[in-house]
Amino acid sequence: MKINAFADVSLRALMVLAAAPEGALLTTQNIADSVGTPYNHVSKAMAKLRSLGLIDVVRGRTGGSSLSHAGRYATVGQVLRQLDTRTDAADCVAPGGNCPLINECKLRSALARAREAFYRELDSVVIADLPGSSQMAPVFTMIGLRPGL
Repeated sequence: MKINAFADVSLRALMVLAAAPEGALLTTQNIADSVGTPYNHVSKAMAKLRSLGLIDVVRGRTGGSSLSHAGRYATVGQVLRQLDTRTDAADCVAPGGNCPLINECKLRSALARAREAFYRELDSVVIADLPGSSQMAPVFTMIGLRPGL
């Protein structure tokens, strides 16, 4: 299975927020710099994560984002299910319309079961448990946040 780029950026943003010191607010620019992704992409991901209730946002000059209570306990599987915009694991469309085999297609249902098994396997992986301090210390130093803050 492969996740889409939007889900990848969203998961990386959640990991950075999970590793941030207690009480720290990170700007979208901080997060974009941390994950090496353009600001516009991270901004869209942050808006979606906020709408899902995974992050809290404080507006204003000293504002930023932090992981919400729900975000602290969210699993990779739960988040990926919410971010996956594909209706089918396979592209069942041919140049002239739908694939002629689409009716009662066993491949489509098998691929859908495989995708759900993929997510189910990730249901035990809590996002907040993923980042390690040795992994994140250089990232926070790069964006000007002292790891011990």
